[in-house]
Amino acid sequence: MSAYPDIKVPEPRISKIIIFLVKILARLYLFLFLGVARVILRGEKNLFFAFKRALSGESRCILAFRHPNGGEPQLLAWFIIFKLTRLAAKAGVSFALKPHVCFVYGYEVVRWGGAMARLVMPRLGAMPVHHSKLDSRGMARIYDAIIKGPYPLAIAPEGQVSYTSDDIPRLEQGPVRIGFHAASRLVKAGETCPVEVLPVSFHFRYGKWGKMTLEMLLKRIERYTALKGQGKQSSLSFTGRIEKCREHILEANERRYGISPDKSRSFSERVDAVIEAALGYTERILGVKSGGKDIFSRLYFLRQLCWDRIFLPGRDSLKGRSRVDRAAADLRAGEAWYAGRHLELIDFVWYFRGALPSEDASMHIKIEYVQNLWDFANRSMGGAYSNRINIFPRRVIIQVAPPLNLTERLPDYHQDKKNAILKAISDLKDAYIGCIQTVNNNENRRDGS
Repeated sequence: MSAYPDIKVPEPRISKIIIFLVKILARLYLFLFLGVARVILRGEKNLFFAFKRALSGESRCILAFRHPNGGEPQLLAWFIIFKLTRLAAKAGVSFALKPHVCFVYGYEVVRWGGAMARLVMPRLGAMPVHHSKLDSRGMARIYDAIIKGPYPLAIAPEGQVSYTSDDIPRLEQGPVRIGFHAASRLVKAGETCPVEVLPVSFHFRYGKWGKMTLEMLLKRIERYTALKGQGKQSSLSFTGRIEKCREHILEANERRYGISPDKSRSFSERVDAVIEAALGYTERILGVKSGGKDIFSRLYFLRQLCWDRIFLPGRDSLKGRSRVDRAAADLRAGEAWYAGRHLELIDFVWYFRGALPSEDASMHIKIEYVQNLWDFANRSMGGAYSNRINIFPRRVIIQVAPPLNLTERLPDYHQDKKNAILKAISDLKDAYIGCIQTVNNNENRRDGS
């Protein structure tokens, strides 16, 4: 492993040439995530009119999208840029400008995303920001984009991939904080347009191919855990099979971190012990302490440190170094890469503490769990998101809820910022739960018809 100069990307802007190229290549790119899945928009009027207001300067919009699977930003960008105008026209809605959306992403994306991400993202107006260190320049870009408009700003309140579509494990306060602050600045400047947060939720549904590939993936997991054909494994129920595999992978992690398995404790409690041990291992490798903070603050801090040791801040940071100094930097980069293997496990397994799906669970729940079970094995073997296996859906449903008007809430915000933010986050979570319930109810009626 070698240390590299830091990766720099140009200032965000919208390039017509890149949009043209994306239009040609995007559907092929999305095939890697979705196959030939049909994309369905529901709650469409909420999306149409939010964009109509934003693009005409009547509002400012933060598009708060859920991020359960990994490919949502790409899908959402493609859908808005190339599909939204036509669908809105069918409903009698027209836009003052051609729809576009500007995404906020972590700086690490252009580090692991490769040359294509570095070429395309800034030229679609996407704005990078650091998770765990002061980034006044990045935040200034974000506020400037909201206050000046006209394009909606897309942020994932979950902060990263959450690996579950029917539950809301956690929401970060960032998008709401940003929205309130922008709304306050607009009001102080005498602007009357409100700042709206538009909840957008993604849901995946599967057909016969999904059912068949589910069994193929589960058998692969059983091979990796040496349980295939062993004893009564082949005669176990679906739930019994995944429970045996999950237990084997968990015990492998407990051995890795010197934890004595205690089967009197719940799976979630045992995972928490693994997470704490993995954080400790990472800190020792990096020679730092990040205790006293919540798990995600520690995770983001350590991850940033790893990236900064692999991609050294300052483009010329390697120039003029002696061979000894360069070798020392390379060794630190190698240590950071190895430490990152522990962080990849933490990044995933915190979300993998839910209950096992029952025998009569919906197919999308079973598929999601087995995908995550593979990822549990994958991260335990030193893998990362790039090694994740996603089963192609038959349909992707984009469900849009009514927007939350943050400007209307400013009196409460100015009186008690903490409670106003918590209330807005709670309402955003309720909106997502409403999306989940709406999609599930519609799908149940569809399957029963």
